[in-house]
Amino acid sequence: MPLSLYAGKKTLRLDGAADVLFGEPALVLRLHVHPPLYRKLERLPALFQQSDRLGVLHPLEARADELLQAIHGLLVDPLDERLLRGLRELAGRVEPAYVSDHLCWGRHGGRYAHDLLPLPYTEEALAHVVSRVRRVQDALGRQLLLENVSSYLAYTSSTMTEWEFLARIAEEADCGILLDVNNVYVSARNHAFDPDAYLAGIPVDRVGQFHLAGHSDQGTHVLDTHDAPVVAAVWELYRSALRRFGRVPALIEWDDHIPELERVVEESRRAREVETEVLG
Repeated sequence: MPLSLYAGKKTLRLDGAADVLFGEPALVLRLHVHPPLYRKLERLPALFQQSDRLGVLHPLEARADELLQAIHGLLVDPLDERLLRGLRELAGRVEPAYVSDHLCWGRHGGRYAHDLLPLPYTEEALAHVVSRVRRVQDALGRQLLLENVSSYLAYTSSTMTEWEFLARIAEEADCGILLDVNNVYVSARNHAFDPDAYLAGIPVDRVGQFHLAGHSDQGTHVLDTHDAPVVAAVWELYRSALRRFGRVPALIEWDDHIPELERVVEESRRAREVETEVLG
């Protein structure tokens, strides 16, 4: 299992990671890129054309032959065709291993909540998401992976479980699933459901990647904070996920209270060790 770095709002949210990224790539084989890094995605075609005229490679493209890349976070409401064109150009230049987004909502009336809010698990919401995923996949010419989010509230209007909702979207939209194991654990604690039942309800052939992260346990509830090592209970749930889904690439997320890079590398090594322990 290769080490994964998460690139978010601060170019790379790991001290010293730029040296690893643009130096020897012996350890870093997967880079996780958040498109808001490219705040004007609709301008990417013109920027790349200018780069071509000058004979200069974009830094991300320059490393694309040595880094498996995942572009993450693209669904907006309503769909922005210019944004999608820019993202398609970006994906075409760097050829990411995955293009993914969270299964959530976060904007209403032109205002952003700056959070990943859960959807109601209803037939109406399911049909809406399936339609949007199909449109985005057609626009990008690539299959999406949808990621389950951690949640802290539930809707009385929901008519199915979260895992039933996610599984049906994957089947009906013909998309993949980015299974965030920590988010399953966090939501299971907050809503008192069995996390193993969640795993059992996800189709095996749809899972393309795992996420692992730390969280903040407040006793009465758990927050998905990505600011600490993966806890023992999540490692155990990861073992269950490996037994069900097999050898799937995993990414360690650590976005706040970030330690030295070597400490994050240790978490990735731990994930590799657990994978070997379960699958040999």
